[in-house]
Amino acid sequence: MYDRSIEEKIIRSYNKSFNGFTAKLTDKEYENLKNIEEVVSVFPNKKLQLLTTRSWDFLGFPQPTPKQLNIQSDIIIGVLDSGIWPESPSFNDDGLGPIPSKWKGGCFGGKNFTCNKKIIGARTYAYPSKARDYKGHGTHTASTAAGQKVEGANFYGIANGTARGAVPSSRIAVYKVCHSTGCEGKDVMAGFDDAIADGVDMISLSLGGVASQFHEETISIGAFHAMAKGILTVQAVGNSGDARASVASVAPWIFSVAASYIDRHVINKVVLGNGKTLIGDAANSFKLKKDKYPLVYGKATTSVCSEEEALTCPKKCLDKKLVKGKILVCEDEDPYAEAFDSGAIGVLAETRYKNVSYVFPLPAAALGSTEFAALKSYLNSTKAPTANILKSEAVDDSTAPAVAPFSSRGPNSIAFDILKPDISAPGVDILAAYSPDATVSIYLEDTRSVTYNLLSGTSMACPHVTGAAAYVKSLHPDWSPAAIKSALMTTATPMSPSKNPDAEFAYGSGHLNPNNATNPGLVYEAAENDYITFLCKLGYDKKKLGLITGKRSVSCPIKGDSSPKDVNYPSMSAIVNADKPFTVKFSRNVTNVGNSNSTYTASVTPGLKVKIDVNPNLLNFKSLHETKSFDVVVVGEGVPYKGLVSSSIVWSDGIHSVRSPIVVYSD
Repeated sequence: MYDRSIEEKIIRSYNKSFNGFTAKLTDKEYENLKNIEEVVSVFPNKKLQLLTTRSWDFLGFPQPTPKQLNIQSDIIIGVLDSGIWPESPSFNDDGLGPIPSKWKGGCFGGKNFTCNKKIIGARTYAYPSKARDYKGHGTHTASTAAGQKVEGANFYGIANGTARGAVPSSRIAVYKVCHSTGCEGKDVMAGFDDAIADGVDMISLSLGGVASQFHEETISIGAFHAMAKGILTVQAVGNSGDARASVASVAPWIFSVAASYIDRHVINKVVLGNGKTLIGDAANSFKLKKDKYPLVYGKATTSVCSEEEALTCPKKCLDKKLVKGKILVCEDEDPYAEAFDSGAIGVLAETRYKNVSYVFPLPAAALGSTEFAALKSYLNSTKAPTANILKSEAVDDSTAPAVAPFSSRGPNSIAFDILKPDISAPGVDILAAYSPDATVSIYLEDTRSVTYNLLSGTSMACPHVTGAAAYVKSLHPDWSPAAIKSALMTTATPMSPSKNPDAEFAYGSGHLNPNNATNPGLVYEAAENDYITFLCKLGYDKKKLGLITGKRSVSCPIKGDSSPKDVNYPSMSAIVNADKPFTVKFSRNVTNVGNSNSTYTASVTPGLKVKIDVNPNLLNFKSLHETKSFDVVVVGEGVPYKGLVSSSIVWSDGIHSVRSPIVVYSD
């Protein structure tokens, strides 16, 4: 018998795109509810975290023509984030026509929140009950994907230029699922539920947690339902650094995005008392009044701690009388709040995240190991060391693109034979719109207010891919989520493993190239049934399939000899036993979206100690939307433990080049 007392504990119901509810339950109630035959799934609520003047130009993506602006105005991007600042110039509705008739949502942004023809919808699920953005994150991501053209955007004069999104005339629907402490899974699920029902074309998700089994993870479930309705979900892979298998976005029906550098880097210079100049990483808006300030380091900063303790500048050690008015030197990644509280005039800190410039609440420079060693050498050379921290400036970076050190890495920890990340996009030193009510840096002590800010993270990379996908969608409104994803992956610019030691586990198919994606030639199609078959090959039974699809009647097809790696994915990946000979076969099919009468020939980039055969290696198409199948067989002598061998296959008709990476690895 159903316990009606549960109804009294319900927090929220989902009844638009899928049926369900969130409730506060005891352990016993949880077990009782889980065992009710009519209940498809029960899983705990989890807390997730929120993970440009130059970036679009760097991608070679031109400003849209009036004709393109008109086409793009039918695209609706759903942004699940921390809300939005509607008064930002990036969200003005100048020149926009009527709201698309397919839109079924509304403006529920709370008191003093007004929608327009740009921000056409707003909903909030997090306290306070306003869709207004008080963190800045959601405003930044939304404007990166779809912001209007704004000239003269800058951060205190740094990185000055024209800010714009990929699809400036597209519409934005805001779903505030995140608040000051994070993003509740129940709110994210509600955001998906509403966004799908409201009629968005794609969903941008710059948030996440830790990779989980698909049937236990709200984003995987929500994105599956979105995919089934023809909506592509784009998600950041996470900022867990170069730790192996740290990528959080792992489902094959989600577009998972890594972060990379652009060809503009924000630096600041530190001038030492001996005249030597060090190059640091920081978006430093401050200009010190004097040319020289005393440097204080180690034991000289404390009267209560040992030399070893004092080197990292912990809060309990710093003596304000010894530090105030001086530049503090710290062997720590994040001493900035302590330096600010202690009254330091500035701070020089050692960092392992070289070439990533964050915003700090006081004059600061993050120094790489070489620069920090030079600083310590100077400190040891004089009894009265001094320095000055200059205001930041933007310089050219010819080494871009390369994957940022904070960007999470593969391999996929849930579906071992699905390569993640899918693609890399600009995510370092990105200037975009910001909330003037948010702290400029992550430090509450920072009381400055800006309307455009420089941020770094996979959160910033995600909306670049969302915007590019929206651009492709505007030109091909009938394309499926899988086709759009395939177009962007197979036309991505190959990246160098010499710059990225983790190779495809860092950048997936390569670097985003939105121009080529509008005419990819061939696409790898996949639909709901293909992903269900994939889940069956992973060992999912009827009950687990129900947890993801929301269907009680779904079941696996008759067993064949295929494996999860044979889902029709634009990349090819397989795990093998370490140091043993292997033979791996991938089965794929491609659909012609290029020229109606065309012939594609396969070429293979040689891989180290592997032989790759493609059968057939010639595909003749007689019409558009015709589909052809092929197999790729990879034979190798063995892969070292936790190593990988990679190659690629390119289908070409002389006009189009359709590239898929091939990765075989051990773990």
